[in-house]
Amino acid sequence: MSAVKVKRIASGWEKVFNVVLLIGIAALVIPFVKWAIIDAQFAGTERCTNSGACWVFIKLRLQSFMFGFYETAELWRPILVLLLWAVSIVSLFKVSYGRALRVLPFILLGMPLFSWGLLDGRWFGLSHVETTRWGGLMLSLMITLMGLSFAFPIGLLLALGRMSKLPLIKAGSIAFIELWRGVPLITVLFMSSVMLPLILPPGSEVDKLFRVLVGVALFTSAYLAEVIRAGLRGVPSGQAEAAMALGLSGPQRLFLVVLPQALRSVIPSLVNSFISLFKDTSLVIIVGMFDLLGMVQQANTDSYWLGYATEGYLFAGLVFWVICFALSRFSLKLEKAHA
Repeated sequence: MSAVKVKRIASGWEKVFNVVLLIGIAALVIPFVKWAIIDAQFAGTERCTNSGACWVFIKLRLQSFMFGFYETAELWRPILVLLLWAVSIVSLFKVSYGRALRVLPFILLGMPLFSWGLLDGRWFGLSHVETTRWGGLMLSLMITLMGLSFAFPIGLLLALGRMSKLPLIKAGSIAFIELWRGVPLITVLFMSSVMLPLILPPGSEVDKLFRVLVGVALFTSAYLAEVIRAGLRGVPSGQAEAAMALGLSGPQRLFLVVLPQALRSVIPSLVNSFISLFKDTSLVIIVGMFDLLGMVQQANTDSYWLGYATEGYLFAGLVFWVICFALSRFSLKLEKAHA
């Protein structure tokens, strides 16, 4: 058989496959659009009586999905905290590296402390809102942002420690990294929230969310250490040698020459770590905390709204997808800006 005939046959089969694929997609999409939009109910305050989706359930539960059980009169606090986080992160990548280096300690240390203090309330003389009332998307974002803020400096030290020529420091860093990378996050959360109180002195008590944050930070730092180490390895040795020839000290060589190039090369991996941790926050439900997905599951137990789990899970999945997609696009813009 000639090559021309083979190409024609292959092209014919491709057309058949494309037609079948389009029919299959249409068979799935059309009923979904009919259920989700055409026959759906968007207005009202009671149970839906239509055959389509009941988005009234999402509308009435939206506040709890976003902020958990946080006091309605105090919602300005989590909104302000999230806005400040967004401004801080965007500003960090908009300013020059020198300014970013000066702002970074505030973001890594100041923002988590400010966020905790404002949301808790007692540090600023506001009404106290217990961490057990924090929930929804706010809790997912707070665990992600605070966890990464604490994990990044630890991961940087571990990466440098693993590259150290001192055997004890190198061995300790390797042991820490491999230990935490070899344990599932769900086990870390269980140990920090359930097992840790059993070994604490009698009468001592540590906030559950704080224990979760410590476990998340240590777990994430092990992965960030390997990401940062890969970036440091990718910087040509001539860069550090040139900086040494200019008379720069060790910390100056690291922070002014080597680290900027290393972090620039691992931006996709760092953003991927952020996305992965954000999605993993759904695991906190096993320790009795209600993130976005946990609040959806809790709402599904309401006897008045039974039967609307599909709408709740679709909403949660859409929120996770939008945030993760926005982060991936932001990562691409950063790559192009620093290329």
